[in-house]
Amino acid sequence: MSTTLQQKIWLSSPHMGNLEQHYVKEAFDTNWIAPLGPNVTGFESDIANYLGDQVLATALSSGTAAIHLGLLMLGVSHGDEVMCQSFTFSASANPITYLGARPIFIDSERDTWNLSPELLETAITERIQKGKKPKAIVAVHLYGMPYKVDEIHEIALKYEIPVLEDSAEALGSSYYERKCGTFGDIAVLSFNGNKIITTSGGGALISKNKDYTEKALFLATQSRENEVHYEHEEIGFNYRMSNVVAGIGRGQMRVLEDRVHARRRNFQFYKDELSSHPDIIFLNEIPGNYSNRWLSCILTPSFEVRERIRMALLDQNIESRPLWKPMHEQPVFKENLAYVNGVSLDLFQRGLCLPSGSNLEKEHLERITFILKQILS
Repeated sequence: MSTTLQQKIWLSSPHMGNLEQHYVKEAFDTNWIAPLGPNVTGFESDIANYLGDQVLATALSSGTAAIHLGLLMLGVSHGDEVMCQSFTFSASANPITYLGARPIFIDSERDTWNLSPELLETAITERIQKGKKPKAIVAVHLYGMPYKVDEIHEIALKYEIPVLEDSAEALGSSYYERKCGTFGDIAVLSFNGNKIITTSGGGALISKNKDYTEKALFLATQSRENEVHYEHEEIGFNYRMSNVVAGIGRGQMRVLEDRVHARRRNFQFYKDELSSHPDIIFLNEIPGNYSNRWLSCILTPSFEVRERIRMALLDQNIESRPLWKPMHEQPVFKENLAYVNGVSLDLFQRGLCLPSGSNLEKEHLERITFILKQILS
């Protein structure tokens, strides 16, 4: 069948509800278009109320902006070293370099595919011995799967190093019924177009420390002092979320739980259909973990099998994508120190993200699994 005759199946496309246009229209009707207004403060309240645990939220232009400001709040500056999960999207690491600091990459463990506690502690102790105590730890809940929260934060507490919790992919996930985004000294969310909910583009900085969220708001609005004229004592940034975009977010928050349940159903469908094939491995939840299953991922026997599946899907107008290429394997970071065990590189070479959008129909999932079964047979 020609791909031109088939409906495109995207990896993770936006999924609007029924209320987004209401909030956006309200912004237009009241002329609240600038990066301030009732939708922004309302969206921040919605996020904080959903996460609970007495957190506060500052809505920003992107998750990357939130990481940048978060690192600033934690005191990261030129010449510092930051422990950073290697198996992640580059936005977890890039803001470290914005500040003139240096990411030290830490490989993964196989239970959650996230930051290895053992390698993290090894790296910290070795850097301390060399007189370079890390300034912060960037830990990521990859693909919505919570990292080993107790172990990572126990190490952070032991060595008195703050944690920036990258929850860009994990809104709706939890660890022992506590929401991801509430564990770090600072946490970040992303509302990019492919995330579990979207504002088309946007993010948020989360913290229980009011000084952090208020300082982030100040820096995000060009560090303007409280004067009748424009007065600036610090370098600021244009990172604030607009009232229009926040309106989309307010509508999306109303359907967040539905979106999580839909993505978890996608994962379960794949698992039910494909688990009988010994060549396909799924990432299961360990005790305490509840994943939003932002993306449903599989491990294949080899790079060659992964590519056969990916190309067969592509031929049928179905988007899939390899797992993240580790940061320590990226050309831009080739000179950076890394503590590796081979896990993330193996996952990258054998792993594939399958279409996971909350707007997928059963017929889409059946079409995808049919192709996989053909390849695997």
